Amino acid sequence: MYGGFVLSGLNLGLGYAEVLTASIPAEKFAHFPAKDVVCPAFYMGHLAIYPHRALGMLGRTDLVVPNPAGWDDRFKAGVEAQPGDYPSKDAIMSHFMAGYRAVAKALETAPDSVFAEENPAEGRFKEMFPTKGGAITFLCIGHVQMHLGQVSTWRRVMGLGSAM
Repeated sequence: MYGGFVLSGLNLGLGYAEVLTASIPAEKFAHFPAKDVVCPAFYMGHLAIYPHRALGMLGRTDLVVPNPAGWDDRFKAGVEAQPGDYPSKDAIMSHFMAGYRAVAKALETAPDSVFAEENPAEGRFKEMFPTKGGAITFLCIGHVQMHLGQVSTWRRVMGLGSAM
């Protein structure tokens, strides 16, 4: 039941991610158009490194899609996005989709009891989300939608308009 609630939101985000990024030319995916306007390559790469956390909390490490070498340091929370070399749009989007599709698969059969368990993280993430349910919901819905909103803003700055 609870997994289904999260799955609905995750599927909405995955569909939105595909629509938002589909019409972005690959050669513009890592473009920084203005100061403090970060490129989709960074946001999507950042999102792509987190599915393993949700999978771990769901007890489904067998479904983890390993992050490519260097991605954790390049895209982790707190890293300042910088213009420069990024993996290709195809590489980033492929890793993003594969990771979250694995989470979607795990959510289909996740027992309700897992969502009430204590969040194994430490620090601020545990303070904000004391249960696995809160943390998984954030990772699959809030975090994804927040950064997709930033990609949507980037599209408008770049003159690509709404993706909808």
